[in-house]
Amino acid sequence: MSAPRDQHFLIDRRAVERIVGFADVSGRRVLEIGPGEGILTRALLDRGANVVAVEIDPALVEELDLAFADAIDEGRLRIVSGDARKVDIPPFDIVVANLPYSASSKITFRLLDIGFETAILMYQKEFAQRMIARPGTPDVGRLSVMVQTYASVKPLLELSPSAFRPQPQVRSWVVRVTPHEPPYPIADKRVYADVVRVLFSHRRKTVRKGLRSGKEFFPLDVIERAIAALPDDLLQRRPENLTLCEFALVANTLAGC
Repeated sequence: MSAPRDQHFLIDRRAVERIVGFADVSGRRVLEIGPGEGILTRALLDRGANVVAVEIDPALVEELDLAFADAIDEGRLRIVSGDARKVDIPPFDIVVANLPYSASSKITFRLLDIGFETAILMYQKEFAQRMIARPGTPDVGRLSVMVQTYASVKPLLELSPSAFRPQPQVRSWVVRVTPHEPPYPIADKRVYADVVRVLFSHRRKTVRKGLRSGKEFFPLDVIERAIAALPDDLLQRRPENLTLCEFALVANTLAGC
């Protein structure tokens, strides 16, 4: 079977066993995104998981329906045909998935919005490094801030291109994502997300100038009142140098104006 564009099938069985071993899936509702040929699906079922597998490619859905007919009939596996970024997803507790590189960001944000206990997720190495980037480092960005606000990320395993077919051009990281409450109070989550988006859309500007470039999200009078209320030292810095606490301060100030 040939892989669809942007899909790289995991073929390293030792890696598969390590990945499914990172979470206690026995008897749990496990979401798998992008099952492909089903190598992770099989391992999850073998460990007693009840799996919901979301696959975007109709041809692969047909192959999975045939390969896992017994598990489907027994109610241990449900295959959902559709795009994980927008399809309705049945309830789940844990996520174990080799995410498609091009949709990693949107799927990650959606999963955090839905909520889960823990997730074992595979990403392109550079993407995962941005997820854990700290303030003041070159890799910090919207992804870093939004993920770290709502979850902790721990690298677990690095995989070389030879673990996949066809081989990607990059190395991959398997990470554990564990949701948590924001470390600082956030008055309005939508305002917070918009502030982070606006500031990193203008990351070479100071916070003051970046906020003034966000008129599509906030009325100009609200922006000016917030700027007047925020510390000048904060306003003179660039977004990559702000802490999570300072992003929360900017957002809460805007929300209160």
